This record gives sequence, C-alpha cells and structure tokens, in this order.
Amino acid sequence: MARSARAQEEIRRFLDIGAVQVAELDLDGDEAVLRPGPGSPPVTHGEVFVLVRKGGRPVGTLLGRVPEGMDPKAVLADRARAECRPAVVGGPGVPPFTTVVVATRERAGQLARALDSLLAQDHPRFEIVVVDNAPVTDETRELVERKYAERVRYVCEPVPGLAAAHNAGLDAVCGEVVAFTDDDVVADPRWLTELTAPFATDAGLGCSTGLILPARLTTPAQVLLESHGGFAKGFTPRTYDPARPPGDEPLFPFTAGRFGSGANMAFRTAVLRSVGGFDPATGAGTAARGGDDLYGFVRVLAQGHRLHYTPYALVWHHHRETWRDLETQAYGYGAGLTAYLTAVLVNRPALLPAFLARLPRGLAHARTLTAVRGTAAADGTGTGSGTPGDHDVRTHPWPRRLSRLQRRGMVYGPVGYLRARYALRAAVREKTAQPAKTAQGAR
Repeated sequence: MARSARAQEEIRRFLDIGAVQVAELDLDGDEAVLRPGPGSPPVTHGEVFVLVRKGGRPVGTLLGRVPEGMDPKAVLADRARAECRPAVVGGPGVPPFTTVVVATRERAGQLARALDSLLAQDHPRFEIVVVDNAPVTDETRELVERKYAERVRYVCEPVPGLAAAHNAGLDAVCGEVVAFTDDDVVADPRWLTELTAPFATDAGLGCSTGLILPARLTTPAQVLLESHGGFAKGFTPRTYDPARPPGDEPLFPFTAGRFGSGANMAFRTAVLRSVGGFDPATGAGTAARGGDDLYGFVRVLAQGHRLHYTPYALVWHHHRETWRDLETQAYGYGAGLTAYLTAVLVNRPALLPAFLARLPRGLAHARTLTAVRGTAAADGTGTGSGTPGDHDVRTHPWPRRLSRLQRRGMVYGPVGYLRARYALRAAVREKTAQPAKTAQGAR
C-alpha cells in the first residue's frame, strides 16, 4: 500500500473510533454500586470502561458492552465477579506527614478541579503547595488566594519547565514525604494515604508510584491512547529493589517508564533532596520535552533506595483530546526517554558502565517500544475487544505516524537535553543579573 493511501486508511480508522463511557463498580459481597467516572454522565447502554473495586480498593478494569434495555449494573457486575481478582485484605496503615506539590501553568480551571479533589483526601496530615511555572498572567495566584488561601500555599517559579517547578516545590516542602501530581487529574479520596503509607513501614523506600486511569474516553485520541495502555501499570503491587534486581527486567533500572509516571508519584523528601531533586533541564516546558519523572526514579534507585508501585493509589487523568495532541505526545515521549537517559549519565557518570552493558538490549527494547502495533485479543491470539489500561491488550491499531514520531523524538532527545541545559544557564544568568541591574538603577 502506498504511504499516502496507508496514511488515509489510518486516519479513517482513527476517526471511526467511538466514545467509551467511564464508570466505577464497587463490589461488596452480593451488593454492587455503579457510579459514573469523574465528570461523566450516568451509565447507559453501549461500551463502558469500568474500574472494579472490592472493599473500596481498585482490583481491575474491564471493557463491557451493555445491551440496550438491559440494567448496566447487573450486566457489568456479572462480568466483574467472574473476571476480577479478590480484594486485598488489610488497610494501608498510617501514612507520614506529606506535602503535595502541584505544578501548573495558565490552567486555572483544571487546577481548581484537581485542588478540590486533593482537599478531599482522607490522609490524616498533609499540606498542598501549588507551583505557578513561568506565569504570564495572575490567574493562578488569584485563584489560590481567592478560593484556597487558608489551605494551599502558592509558590511562583519563573524558570520554565516541569522539573524546575517541581524543584521549587521541593524547596518549600515541610512533609517527611513529598507527593507530586498534575493539574489535569482528579485524585481518588484514598489516593494520598495509599501512596504514602508504605514509607511508614519500609525505611529503605525512596519512592512510590500509583495507578493512573482515564477520567474520560470521549474522543478518538483518548480511546486510542488508553487502548494501548495509557499511563496504567497494572493491578499488581510491586517493589523494585536495586539490591535484588528483578529477573524479568534485564534493563533495570533504565526502563524507568515501567515504574510509574509523574502524575502519581511520591518520594521520601530527604532522599529526593540528597540526589539534587530533578534535573531542571528535563521535563515538559523545556527543549528536552519530558523525562523529569523518569530521571527521579533512576537517581533514587541508583542510590540504593527501593521503589514501590501500588495500584491502590489512584488518580483519574484527563487525557489530551486531539490527533495533534497525540502527535505532540508521541514525539515528547520519545524525546523525554533519551533526554532523561542523557541527564542520568551526565549527572551520574558512574552509571555509564552499567548503561553500556545494557545498551544492546536497550536498542532492541526501543525498537519494540516504537513498533507499529496492531490489535490483539486478551489471549494474544489476534484482534479482539481488549481492556483499556491492560498493556499488550489493544482495541485499535497504533498508527505508523505516531511510531515514527516517537522514534524521531528518541533521536532528538539528547540534543534537546543539551539545548535545555544551555537555555537554563542563560535563564539563571539573567535571573542573577536582575538584582544587580535593579541596585544600579536605585543608585
């Protein structure tokens, strides 16, 4: 098939992707409670992406179809009871004092929604810090002062970039643990407790990450992204220990994307500070395009601390909505991946031998990561109705253009990181020179 014809076919398939409802189903014995997802209308007939809970804790997802005229709760509850695992016994324990850092830039409407969910957390002792990154208006500051002044601290970071904003938040932290999330999420009421409680029982834990699920699946771009895994890392808790490298992770710790994502992560504050925080030349808003969260994961693991992933710490993420968003995201993922690797090796040269030893497998992994992916049934035998959020179970083919953009981004990543370092040095010089100019003017 000629490239233009193939591209047109990909576009046609993309535009044919229909919306999927989002819902939660809580099972308690013979009882079931069905709720729409955050901001979603009541569930009706058609396709439904369902988060299944048992005892309030997430245990799995399913993609179900409710026939017209049937009771959605009855249909979906029958599926869930047959397919989802039992609930985990025992609560999360008592979490330490925690600071939540939310970096934002000119998105006051989304920020307000996120802050409302954060202020509803069941965590016994926490604070919230909003970092306004390189603002061009006073909208964010005015929102915090007007609506959240007694409960949220405001910090302004003029240097652009997500890592710079996170570092500014880290400087303001009072908690033993610092949690990071984004302004485009809705946090489950148990999110912060589940994410931070493991720090109280494991003194060697440096980082924890949690589950990210889609808040809405209303556009083809949102459905396509989640169909290929989205940001989810599954429903099995796992601890990564550098003293006992996992046998099924031959590239450990350099495949940091498997550990979690920046919209749902927490660090022991002293540990993150001891590695210098995040590299400010990484992250969205810089020429590196991303990778700041992955950099943090690897630096903490490389220092000998453990990382724990828990599916019980849930945030609902508002995925980008358009094809152009997916193009930007695919390129940024590729760039962020190699940018963070460059940052790790620049800042921790002692890791170079380990990196070179894993390089051949790493290149093979990169080819797999950016390969054109078709649809697959749950058993891996072919096309089928997979479950969004389950990696390797796909409902729609991944377009070739997005794979090509991700590969281009990977080639660009090291260059982007070096450009970001240069721009950062220039911004710091400008910031340092400003007081001197002001003082001369006063004289």
